[in-house]
Amino acid sequence: MLRKWLLPAIAGISISLFISAPAAAQDAQLPTVTVAKPVVRDVIDADEFIGRFAAVDEVSVRSRVGGYLDQVFFTDGALVKKGDKLFVIDQRPFRLALSQAEASLASAQSTLSFAEAQFKRTESLTGTGTLSISKLDDDRRALLAAQANIRGAEAAVDRARLDLEYTTITAPLSGRVDRRWISPGNLVQADETVLTTIVSLDPIDFYFDVDERRLLSYARTARERGSALQEGAGALSVLVTIADANEPPFEGKLDFSENRVDNQTGTMRLRARFENPNFILQPGLFGRVEVEGSNTYQAILVPDEAIAADQNERVVYVVADDGSVATKPVRLGPRLHGYRVIRSGMTGDETIIVNGIMRARPGVKVKPELVVLPQEAAHAAENAQ
Repeated sequence: MLRKWLLPAIAGISISLFISAPAAAQDAQLPTVTVAKPVVRDVIDADEFIGRFAAVDEVSVRSRVGGYLDQVFFTDGALVKKGDKLFVIDQRPFRLALSQAEASLASAQSTLSFAEAQFKRTESLTGTGTLSISKLDDDRRALLAAQANIRGAEAAVDRARLDLEYTTITAPLSGRVDRRWISPGNLVQADETVLTTIVSLDPIDFYFDVDERRLLSYARTARERGSALQEGAGALSVLVTIADANEPPFEGKLDFSENRVDNQTGTMRLRARFENPNFILQPGLFGRVEVEGSNTYQAILVPDEAIAADQNERVVYVVADDGSVATKPVRLGPRLHGYRVIRSGMTGDETIIVNGIMRARPGVKVKPELVVLPQEAAHAAENAQ
């Protein structure tokens, strides 16, 4: 009786194992992929441009008087302050000219004293009828001429004294001085010979060109903030990175843009200003600037590794609840927070393949392993773009 009961049971177990074994083998053969929900968060678009640093102030140092260069008072490439002595032109001719002007002034003062005394005598004698009115007019004319000569002589003294002062050439601004471009003993032409140059270092400006499409976007964003792009878009913050990877990005403010688009290039030049207390940033240095290109909005973000190419369009691989794979065409935006912005093609509720897309094909099934993407990817991944 027991044997009759065991035989059907064993047969049932065998049939069950026969049915489940192929299913288990089939599941084991499915390719394993990593899937995740896209990151949905508030972002601000950022665009990148290449630009160059330039000094806020730059001056070519020239002499206002001509003469032979006598002395140089700075070291090539040194930092100088406004008013520091840089050069001296040979002062001897200018001291002689000042002495001559002062002598002419003394002579004019003597002539004026005589003319005043003569006019007073003539005026008193004319009142008694001793001298004629014409004599009084002549002495008055001589007095006025002597007074005019005094003013001319005083102006000549002031001019000679100013020329003597101009022989000492000082720094018109604080900054870093270039090498001396002329050695002592050479002739310096007034207002022509460039002796050296000085550039300011703190603060420092950064110039970059923006195309028309993004220019219009920035202008619209500036208007929404109650400002104008030409006035710095309300001191919009920007970040600049330089070639030295050890230096963190420098933060500055957008403060100016040109008032028209260049007819030949179709671009407009913008300027940002940066504090530079350690003089790390130098005029002429290239940099990569990141500019906020929008107001805050909610965006769908996915890793770049989750984006594939299908002929001339970009797609993501979407995994359904049963493990089947399908593709979705997407339109890409900028890279933010270590991810790529999806402009269109996704709702944010999809489950996408983020690792292992090479093992997936549309229409086939995969074995998904769900992970959660952080709100912000690692900085290393963001810097690798």
